[in-house]
Amino acid sequence: MPAHARFPLISQDPTVRGGRPYFTGTRISVNDVLEWMGSGMSEAQILRDFPQLTSEMLHAARNFSRDRGQWLQ
Repeated sequence: MPAHARFPLISQDPTVRGGRPYFTGTRISVNDVLEWMGSGMSEAQILRDFPQLTSEMLHAARNFSRDRGQWLQ
């Protein structure tokens, strides 16, 4: 399914991750990344553990969350 118009790095498809938003080209959900960041994982840790993600994707997750009213702690 196409990426979100405002967030081209984020896609949503009912057949992938139960329809939850995920990063285009991966099966990693945006919510998982937001939870990792919210639990204290640093950007460097996430990028090291998940090399298919990029710094731009992590920034897109934050912006996507803000746009939808879900704030990180």
